[in-house]
Amino acid sequence: MAVYSVVVPLYNEEAVIEEAYARISKVMASMGQPYEIIFVNDGSRDGTMDKARMLAGNDDKLKVLSFSRNFGHQPAITAGMDHARGRAVVVIDGDMQDPPEVMPELFAKWREGWQVVYGRRSGRKGETLFKKLTARVFYRCLNAVSEIELPLDTGDFRLLDRQVVDAMKALPERNRYVRGLVTWVGFRQTCVEYERKARAAGETKYPLRRMLRLASDGVTAFSQKPLKAGGIIGTLLCVSAAAVALTQLARGLTGRSWSETACWAAAILFAQGLVLLCAGIQNAYLARVYDEAKARPNYIVAEKIGF
Repeated sequence: MAVYSVVVPLYNEEAVIEEAYARISKVMASMGQPYEIIFVNDGSRDGTMDKARMLAGNDDKLKVLSFSRNFGHQPAITAGMDHARGRAVVVIDGDMQDPPEVMPELFAKWREGWQVVYGRRSGRKGETLFKKLTARVFYRCLNAVSEIELPLDTGDFRLLDRQVVDAMKALPERNRYVRGLVTWVGFRQTCVEYERKARAAGETKYPLRRMLRLASDGVTAFSQKPLKAGGIIGTLLCVSAAAVALTQLARGLTGRSWSETACWAAAILFAQGLVLLCAGIQNAYLARVYDEAKARPNYIVAEKIGF
């Protein structure tokens, strides 16, 4: 049985997959313990899978999972953990922004008895100011509304003990926000700080649309406060509408000019805003419940190599 497993989700990483393999293999070979590397091809449309097959053909420590289509980054991480056999499992993206050379520090913390060791970013090279700002704001806002406290300035680069991996595998959720679930399951957790590098090659696989989807999954998975906020905001809107109406009425009773049209327009707009706001929040949670009720698998594997 492998002591270490390294899970690497890949999506259209043809330009960087060979460098990722070389750097990860070099680090793992230096550890002096049995290991496996699991590449998870998330429905890539370029030559990622062809190169993965070639690399796996020359190294029995490299294993490959290939999805039937693109299911997403979080399902790819989930598939890797489901198939990993190591006593310690590291998740690292294939773009090499999270340097594999930091992994020995994660393993050292694990040998000290820590069961979750996550990488905390002390700096983020190669990312736009907008990306840095939105990431910083998102994680702090998520902590503000979440029932659990998520570690700040972290991603999916982390080590999980076998006990933690087994606990994660037992969770039935379909819309998985992995970094949040890792915090939720508990166990002894610590961090290692590192500087995140620019991408070795290729383009980011988390454009704004995917970042917003990830943010939505994080909020709806770990917070009920938006549901409660709908009621609070609705109450405030109703009170504000009533205040506007009463103010206009008071102006009329005291002989000052007032606008009946403005009064009713404000009340109607507030009421409509209230309905739409509450409906939108509830629909986000309802959609999540509907998705879970269908009980479809997180991913479908079309091809396995080395297992």
